Amino acid sequence: MGFEGITYTVLTFGCQMNKHDSERVRGMLEALGAISVDSIEEADVVVYMTCCVREAADMRLFGQVASMKNIPLREGSPLHKRIVAIGGCIGQRDGEELFKRLNNVSVVFGTHNLASLPGLIESALEDGSLHAEIKDSAESFPSDPPTSREMPWAAWLPITIGCNNFCSYCIVPYVRGREKSRPLEDIVQEAERLVNDGVLEITLLGQNVNSYGRDLYGKPRFADVLEAVGSTGIKRLRFATSHPKDLTEEVMGKFATLPALMPALHLPVQSGSDRILQAMNRRYTSGHYLGLVEKLRQKCPEIALSTDIIVGFPGETEQDFLATYDLVEKVGFHQVFSFIYSKREHTPAARIVDNTPRETIQDRFDRLVKLVETQAEALNQKDCGKNVDVLIEGASKKDETRLVGKTPKHQTVHAPLPPQTDIAVLRGTIQQVRIEKAGPWYLSGTLLSA
Repeated sequence: MGFEGITYTVLTFGCQMNKHDSERVRGMLEALGAISVDSIEEADVVVYMTCCVREAADMRLFGQVASMKNIPLREGSPLHKRIVAIGGCIGQRDGEELFKRLNNVSVVFGTHNLASLPGLIESALEDGSLHAEIKDSAESFPSDPPTSREMPWAAWLPITIGCNNFCSYCIVPYVRGREKSRPLEDIVQEAERLVNDGVLEITLLGQNVNSYGRDLYGKPRFADVLEAVGSTGIKRLRFATSHPKDLTEEVMGKFATLPALMPALHLPVQSGSDRILQAMNRRYTSGHYLGLVEKLRQKCPEIALSTDIIVGFPGETEQDFLATYDLVEKVGFHQVFSFIYSKREHTPAARIVDNTPRETIQDRFDRLVKLVETQAEALNQKDCGKNVDVLIEGASKKDETRLVGKTPKHQTVHAPLPPQTDIAVLRGTIQQVRIEKAGPWYLSGTLLSA
C-alpha cells in the first residue's frame, strides 16, 4: 500500500490529545508516501480530528465540511474526487450517521482505532464507496503508529487514555472510553527515544494524569512517572490535564524537587460554588481546591496556574457565579479558559431544565473575562526586568521580524529578531530574553544571546 503523489492535510479541533492523534495521522500517511500540504485547496485527502466537548466545535466541523463541496480538486490530482475523513470524538460519537449529514464524507473512524485510517482511506480510493470503522474500546494502549511532530523539539507523550470521572456535563468518557494506563516502562522508553531525537520539551498527556496507574498497579503512580521521565535528561517537562480530587502531596512536591518540571500547572476548577461542583460531579469543594493552591505555592512560589471555568451551568444563580468570581480573585490565575455551558446530549446535565436568560449568562461571562484579564496582566508585570529562558518556536505569524517562544511558566514571549539572524538557527533552542513589557497574554523584551 502506498500514497505516493497524494497530498493531504489534517485539521484539528479540541484538546492536546487530539493534537497528538493528528501528529500520528500525519506520521502514518507520510510513512506511506503522502505529501503534507497546508490548505484544503491543495489536498487530495482531508482528515478532520474532531472534538465534541462544546457545540461550537460541531457547528464548525459541519460548516467546513459542507463548504468543501465548492472547492475543486487541485490541478494534477491523481484522484477523481477528494477524500474527506472524519475522526476523533465526533467520529466516535456519530459513526456512520455522518454519511447522512455530510454526503461528501468518505471515511469515518473513531478514537480507538487510529491505526485503521490508512486502510480505510485506501479502500475508499480503490472502490469509491463509504468506509467506517468504530470500536467500543481500545484493545491495547495505542502507542505504535509513527508520529510526525509539528515541532521537532517538542513532543506529546500520552500516558493514559479515557476517563472514569463522568463529570455531569462532559461527554469525554462516552467517546474516549474508560481510563487505561500505559505501562511505566513504555513511557520511559519513549521519553528516552524522544530525548535522543533532540526533543527539549515533553508534555505528558491524559484526561486525568493524576490517576495514572490505578488500573495497572492498584494505586496512582503519577509521581513515579514524573520522576522517571524527569530523569531522562529532558530539559522541560509538563503535563495535562490534572483533576483536583486526585492531585497528591507527592505530585505537588515534584515542583520543588524535579528541575525539569516546569513551574506551570493547569488545574481545572470549573466553578467556585460547592453546590454547582456537586451538581457537576466534580467530587471536591472550593475549599479543597484553595487548599491545593496554597500547598502548591508553598512548594513552588513561582508556579503559574491556569484553569477551566464553565459559566452558566444549569441552575447557576448569581450567588453561585459570585462564588466563582471570588475564587478567581483569591487564586490569581495566569490564564483562565472560560466557557459558556454547552449542552451535550447523553450527559446527565443535559436533562437539567434551566431558564436563566442568555443575556444574564453572557453578562457573568464578560465580568469574569474582565477580572481574569486584569489579574493576568498584573501577574505578568512581575516578570518585567527579569532575564527569562525562552524556548524559541519561530517567527511571529503577525510580524516575521519578531520571534516568539515560551517561558518556563508557559507565557508567550515576543522579541525583535536581531539583524542578520536566521530564525531557523534559533528555532528549537532555549535563549535568554530580558523582559521589558507585559500584557495580559504576552511578555516582550530583548534577546540577550544567540
